[in-house]
This record gives sequence, structure tokens and C-alpha cells, in this order.
Amino acid sequence: MGQLKLNEQEIQFYKEQGYSIYKKPLFSAEKQAELTAIFEEQLALKGSKLSDELDTPHFRDERLLEFLLSDDVLDLVEPIIGPNIGLWSSHFICKDPLVGRATPWHEDSAYWNGRLDRFDSIVTVWLAIDRSWKENGCMRVIPGTHENGFSEYENVDGASNTFGTQIKNVDGSKAVYFELQPGECSLHDSRIMHGAAANTSEYRRCGYTMRYFSTEAKVLPEKNPGHKIWLARGKDIAGNPFVNVSTPSH
Repeated sequence: MGQLKLNEQEIQFYKEQGYSIYKKPLFSAEKQAELTAIFEEQLALKGSKLSDELDTPHFRDERLLEFLLSDDVLDLVEPIIGPNIGLWSSHFICKDPLVGRATPWHEDSAYWNGRLDRFDSIVTVWLAIDRSWKENGCMRVIPGTHENGFSEYENVDGASNTFGTQIKNVDGSKAVYFELQPGECSLHDSRIMHGAAANTSEYRRCGYTMRYFSTEAKVLPEKNPGHKIWLARGKDIAGNPFVNVSTPSH
């Protein structure tokens, strides 16, 4: 274990507001360049899929586990969810220039409903591969909306949005925009309301989301067919089917 990266004040802010912005390089310049190269490879291989659909790339390319299970990230996550950490998922989210679709207001927890038995200790690290700012549709959150995690949704047009639904009646004027340079990152609670505007600029906006949960939460195998999880740090508390932990035979 390395040096934990958030101080008491930052941890308290995250608990109250549901997010944190980490304005320092998460990885070394060399590692960041390596991660960007892996993303460019994945993008080239995607074929006709949209660039915002590169979900769970670490299932296909295990080189990504070097980043996902590294102390660089886990030292940022541990102050938020504690020392027993599972890797839940990862996702390259790329909004192409001029045509990148909007991400409607949503809670991650609502899309994962039924897949875990609790949502109070799941954190997403959103790492900027490209510069991410208001102009090219950076992520935005409604602070302090992480107490519930299951809002009422309505349908939206799937052609111009990455999802077909959005949370009803969100006051977008309260949004905080996560403007990041490449290599910087943000953290957010799985229950917070967040989204992103469409990318109408000429600049691509790619981020790598790395998602972690406290192993006190139980991942329900019957609701997660084919979904692989790793024990990232510490020990398994709830008895989860981690691919890198052998289970005792009964």
C-alpha cells in the first residue's frame, strides 16, 4: 500500500457533496501515455460501435488491470470506501468531436439496481484521457444528490443520448462541471445525479472510468452473468465471486 491521497477535509467534502476533483496527475506521464495508447487501440478495433460504447475493456485487454489494480488508483479510492476494495467495472467513454452524444442526467446505481445488495460504498474514478472541459461536454454533477440513488426517470431520444432515459425535473443550474486536464481525475459516488452535454466542439473528449466497491457489498452472481470482478485490495467481506480469489470447496 502506498500513500493515501486524500486528506480529512477532502474526505469530508466527498461524504457531504458526493464527489471530489483530483487536480494532479493520477499516473506517471509514462503510464498515462501507455493507457492512452491502449485506448487508441481499442478505438481502432471497435468497428461500427459508437465510441461511447467501449464498456469493460479490461475483459478484453488484461493490460488494463495493471492500471485498475495499481496503488496509484487504490490510494485515491481507499480513503473513500475503506481498505477492502473490489474492482467493479471500467469503461472508456469517448465523445467524438461534433457528434458526441449527450449523457442524460442519471445515477449509476439506478442502472445497476439489483446487481449488488447496496450502493453506499461504490466510487467511480473518472480519468481524463483528453482535456475535458465545458466546451466538449465534460462531466457534471448535482452536488449532494447521493443520499438516495433511485430517482424517477422519463424517456429521451436514444439517437442523441447515450441512454434512453433521464432523471425527471433536474435543476441543471446547480451543476458543477468537472474540467480536467489529461491525467487528472474526478471521483463520484454511484448514487449522485450526473451527466454531460453533447460534444459539439471539434475536440474529442475521452475519459476512462474505473469503478470500485467496498467488499462489504455483495455482488449477486445470478444478476451478473459473464461479469467479472477482481479483489483489488484488502480482503473479501461479503463472500464475492472474485476471479483472482479461489473459493474454498464445500
